[in-house]
This record gives sequence, C-alpha cells and structure tokens, in this order.
Amino acid sequence: MKYDFDKVVPRRGTNSYKWDLVKQEDVIPLWVADMDFAVAPPIQEALRKRMEHPVFGYTLVPDSYYEAVINWFCRRHNWHIEKDWILYTSGVVPAVSCAIKAFTLPGEKVLLQTPAYNCFFSSIRNQGCEVLENELVREGDTYRIDFDDFERKCADEKTTVFLLCNPHNPCGRVWIKEELQRMADICRKHHVKVISDEIHCEIIMPGCHFTPFALVDEDNGVTLNSPSKNFNIAGLQIANVICKNDEWRRRIDRVINIYEVCDVNPFGVIALQAAYNECGDWIDEMNQYVWGNYQYLKRFVLDELPQIQVIRMEGTYLAWLDIMCYELSSDEATQQLLHEGRVFVSSGTLYGRKAGEGYLRLNLACPRETLKQGLVRLGRVLGQYAGDDHEYGCPM
Repeated sequence: MKYDFDKVVPRRGTNSYKWDLVKQEDVIPLWVADMDFAVAPPIQEALRKRMEHPVFGYTLVPDSYYEAVINWFCRRHNWHIEKDWILYTSGVVPAVSCAIKAFTLPGEKVLLQTPAYNCFFSSIRNQGCEVLENELVREGDTYRIDFDDFERKCADEKTTVFLLCNPHNPCGRVWIKEELQRMADICRKHHVKVISDEIHCEIIMPGCHFTPFALVDEDNGVTLNSPSKNFNIAGLQIANVICKNDEWRRRIDRVINIYEVCDVNPFGVIALQAAYNECGDWIDEMNQYVWGNYQYLKRFVLDELPQIQVIRMEGTYLAWLDIMCYELSSDEATQQLLHEGRVFVSSGTLYGRKAGEGYLRLNLACPRETLKQGLVRLGRVLGQYAGDDHEYGCPM
C-alpha cells in the first residue's frame, strides 16, 4: 500500500471526542464514527499551505469548491450535478434538521428505517415531528426492507418525509438500485419527500456498489453528503445539500440561514477540495484496509466467540454484532465492556430501543493492532457468558 494505515497516531490528550471523553487512559475506544488514520497527505499539505497565511476571517466559498464536488461525483458515481443545486453548510446533521424543518409542519411524521443513526431521532423530534419506524428485517447475516410496511407507513396522510440512510448506519447495508427505485416509486406515489443521508457514500466494501438516490429520482429527493466521514475530517465541519428542485432548495436555504449554519470555516473549504481533487487513491486503499479489519473481526469471532453473529458489512466502517446469544442486554454488555474490559463500544439501543436491542456497534477504522487489542478485551468479557462448551482463549 502507498499509505500506512497500520501506523498508530496517538490521539489521547488532543481533546479528541473519541479518545478523551472517557478519562481512563487504558480504555480503547471503538465507538463514535471517526477514524484513527492519519489524514491523506494532500489534505494535510493544503491545510498547511493555508496556515501560512496568518488571517482566518470569514470565508467566501470559491467556484473551485463547487467544481471539486461536481467533478468528484461525476467521476466516481456518474452523477451530474449543477452548481446551482449545491448549498454548503457546517455538517450533515444540521443539514438533516434544516431539510426536515423546510419540508414538514409540527405534528407530521418522518419515516426512517430502524435500527437508525441516533441523531436522526433527535433531528426529527426537535422539529416537532413524530418518528415513524419502518423496521428493517434481519435475514441471515444481513437486512432487507419490509416493503409492505414501508408503503403502509408512506400511505399515512401525516407522513410527509422519508429520511433515507445510504450506506446504512448502523446495519451496513448499501442499498442496490432496485431497492432505491422501489422506495422512490412508493414515496412519489404517496407524495412523500425523500431526504437521503449519504455521508458514508465513499466507504464501500469490495463487491458492493453505491448508487446515489438522485440517480433513481433527483426530482423528489434531497441529498446530503460530506467528505467528513470518508476522509476523516469531521472536525473541519463542512457538508453539502444537493437539491435540483428550485423551490425546495430555496426553502432549505432559508432554514439554513435561520438556524445560522450558513457560514463555513476556511479549513473545511480547503480540505474538501483537496479530498475530492487529489485523494481518490487514499479512499480506495482505506476501504481495502477496513475490509481487512472486517475480515479479521469475522475470524476472531468465529474462533473465539462463535455464538456472536457478525452482520455483513457492505458499507461504512461500522461493524454490527448480534449478541442475542448472551443473557445480557446491549446496554449491560456495553457497560461491562467499558468497566471490566476497558473497551468502549456503542450499544445497539442507541439506534432504536427495539430494533437495536441485542446488538453492539464497533468502529473498525483504526490500525489493526488497536483493533486486535480491543477484540481481545471484548473476548475476555463476553467469553464469560459463552457457556461451558467454549473456553475463551486470547490469541497472542
């Protein structure tokens, strides 16, 4: 590999939310979705060059910013975006809230597919709307959509928005074109607008293919994306809303300004351009490395914790583990792992009290040695509940 993803970059003591939220220095964090990999060198160099100018005032977003977005999505995803469709903002979560506010009235329902990214629930409720769940159906080591339930929920006259997540966090699905088309057709039939969160769209595992929702219906959808998760620059706070519909875009733009998330910082603007213009090879290698981590996780679980099922990960770097074999709730397992095992993972119930119960989410975007250490600790704790027929032994 051209890039060294095995290199451990010390992050503790850098005010890292991932590493410094828990004060105990012996805890290994495999929870919140940011990477422990060094940012791609072209991004580092672009930021270093900008730092040489000693003034960091308000930022005018240049044409080159829009060109970087347009060229990247055309080149990588065959999606032809026009400059006027793009609204920049400070993050995808603020963009979710702004789009919901623009498209709904208090008391209306927003449909999502659970288990679902935890911030979706608060974004919906903070706009005075009701969460409506289309619970995904477990089928072997993956999930499928219950389309009958999906249509029933869309047919509810109070349902005005469907909040799609593709690739799906936390269950790891990358929806295929036929699934997207069927969801798009149902939403259009029942006059339900689609907000598509595609923040993990570049983190796609071998054998899988990402299709932007706009390629199946760009007229009844709004896309939210960002280089933040894909290139490990979440702290630079930059994201885009892409919307072809002029009236919808005006409404979203107004809410972005009302909520005052219309200003972005100079480093986010610079980093996005470097990422999209120069870092395609970095994202490709990073995906291969994360795939290797996923394969390591599967082998570890098969050898040491065979009662656990690892859900197929088609996209994102977030593994979804089924621990229903144990007499432990997700919250209990998470607490025991933190306090006894000194490894910090996410409880499945963050992503739905019902749909997430019995699951844990693990962040695999870290050097393999960090993952190995975390898994040894996870095995020591959960191995206590494996039963007499399996004695846990930690690999060296």
